[in-house]
Amino acid sequence: MSTSHSRMLLAAVAVIGMCGLAACSSGSGAASAPASSASPTWDAASVPPPEGRVIGTGTVLDVDGEPRLCLGIVAESYPPQCSGLPLDGWTWDGVDGSESSGGTTWGTYAVYGTFDGERYAVTDPPIMLALYDPVRPEDPTGGVPGASSEAELAQVSDELSNAVGRDALTLWTERGYVWMQVVWDDGSVQNAMDAAYGDGVVVVTSALREID
Repeated sequence: MSTSHSRMLLAAVAVIGMCGLAACSSGSGAASAPASSASPTWDAASVPPPEGRVIGTGTVLDVDGEPRLCLGIVAESYPPQCSGLPLDGWTWDGVDGSESSGGTTWGTYAVYGTFDGERYAVTDPPIMLALYDPVRPEDPTGGVPGASSEAELAQVSDELSNAVGRDALTLWTERGYVWMQVVWDDGSVQNAMDAAYGDGVVVVTSALREID
């Protein structure tokens, strides 16, 4: 598929298949527990895009009139470089906080829009991140530390890093979990990670948040 979201989801399927063959964990929250031998039935097409508006925060990078919303890492070059979601309906008219060099214009914003799984359509005027006061997202772990050891977390993190590569926006370990942020998840990617590694090992967060 053409977007980082779609490629990430397909990579997650590969992770499940890999873990089914490699006896990764399942159900216990410990990365060393044996996994189910059942063939995975989940795929990228089973993850519907959000029905209403969402909001995403990051860098809007417009190269030669082709703007993108970059939710992940941005290369610290001049001008910056990143991959992201194609932005439909974006205009710089009346938008403060941008910088330009050659054919590239960029800035950091909170952008309201709709997401169809491939493209992001702007629905409201963007807000400069310097002026944006987001609602703190709920901790999906409820503040409870994970039960996996550092060695188990390192193994899972390495496997995910090799499987999804740059298709995960960010991947890190913290408080006894492996955390993975993706462009959008309605719960299906989290379910896939739970099936591959067991509950309470990998925590999936979505960069786009539903607001409607």
